Amino acid sequence: MKMKKFLMIISAAVMSLCLTACSGEGNSNGGNSELSQGTEVSQSSSTTTGTDSNSEVSQTSSTMSTENVSSTESSEASSSATTESSSENSEVSAPSSSMTTESETPVTSSTSSSTSSTPVSEPTEDDVKILVAYFSATNNTEGVAQKLADGLGADLYEITPEQPYTSADLDYGNSKSRSSVEMNDTSARPAISGSVENMGQYDVVLIGYPIWWGDAPRIMNTFIESYDFSGKTLAAFCTSASSGFGNSDSTLRSAASDATWLKGQRFSAGASAADVMKWANGLGIN
Repeated sequence: MKMKKFLMIISAAVMSLCLTACSGEGNSNGGNSELSQGTEVSQSSSTTTGTDSNSEVSQTSSTMSTENVSSTESSEASSSATTESSSENSEVSAPSSSMTTESETPVTSSTSSSTSSTPVSEPTEDDVKILVAYFSATNNTEGVAQKLADGLGADLYEITPEQPYTSADLDYGNSKSRSSVEMNDTSARPAISGSVENMGQYDVVLIGYPIWWGDAPRIMNTFIESYDFSGKTLAAFCTSASSGFGNSDSTLRSAASDATWLKGQRFSAGASAADVMKWANGLGIN
């Protein structure tokens, strides 16, 4: 009985030990399971965290890439804007260059106009300078002198006496009239009012006068003796109602012997311009 009770106690103790042992393993396995689960959760969490971190990194990288892309696009946009600006500047420069070229192109319309117009010839040093000098008491010689000057393009000079001649002075029937007295005196030299300005400029001098008593009036001697005609070409013309030229220029020739004298001509008071110029052109002075 005691043995049975002892065995029962031993069996109970063994069973208690077994239960205890089983309980410890269970707890250990549970702990291990929990630890394992904790580890798995931790790992899972770590993995998740890492994945999240990686995801964030990826997202950050993606964001950075996006920003880089945006930056690149901005750069491209900036480059495009710069290119467009350069293009616009080029386009602006092109018209400016064109405008400059156009402004530098000489205008030829005025040149064409001036070229097409008839040029006006001006006198040169080689042109012959002619003077028509005349004395006319009754205006008959003046008309012929004017025709000569117009036809030759010559200068005109009137030999004017200081004391004008009156109709009484010209009374050829009165031996005591002024003209009669002067013509009977070969030394008479009536004074002249004024003088030719710069006689030296003339190459040819045509000298006109009326015929008085078959000769040139004495005032013509005053004129010839007042200037130096050396090297010049001279020719005399006269007017009269009936008298011819005769030797009317003989005393004038002797007073200007250093000049070249051409053949003179007598004209009527109403001589035409054609008759006057026929003589002038025949002199070969123009």
